[in-house]
Amino acid sequence: MQTEIITTREVNAVQIPSGDPFTLPAGTAVIITQTLGGSYTVATQSGLARISSEDADALGIDPNEKKEGDDNALPADASKEDQIWHQLTQVFDPEIPVDIVNLGLVYDCALEEDEGKTVAKVKMTLTAPGCGMGPVIAADAQARIMTIEGVDDAHVDLVWDPPWNQDMMSEEGKMKLGMI
Repeated sequence: MQTEIITTREVNAVQIPSGDPFTLPAGTAVIITQTLGGSYTVATQSGLARISSEDADALGIDPNEKKEGDDNALPADASKEDQIWHQLTQVFDPEIPVDIVNLGLVYDCALEEDEGKTVAKVKMTLTAPGCGMGPVIAADAQARIMTIEGVDDAHVDLVWDPPWNQDMMSEEGKMKLGMI
């Protein structure tokens, strides 16, 4: 059973699925439905909302508290490309408990040298073209990539060709969703 939480302070949030920013007042009752990728999806009387990890304290959560499963680091000698793919597996659609790589949303990932800088270029899509969360998910991916030492810039472009379909999901993604 999920427990109702009362926000301890006013908190910035993003409405799901529109992607519109708004403010949840202090004292708002919420139920956390997903805690993946460093953000919190909460159910409110007005629908679903996403709250960033920087605002976890408003939910009564210590953002520095280590969670089980946080130690899924790559070996120190992993290539930058492997590190990028790993970071992308830490990005989640706030409505689906599967990362964007296993959902089959990442179409291409490349490293390029541009004027002496290492630039990561990612092409990804969404499960539905009208999803307002696209820019939020793309920004999450970019922020994750920018944590990699030696990557100077990251460009995450949303593309629509080919259109996404469920066959693009990995077996792991399908298993997490109970599709196989």
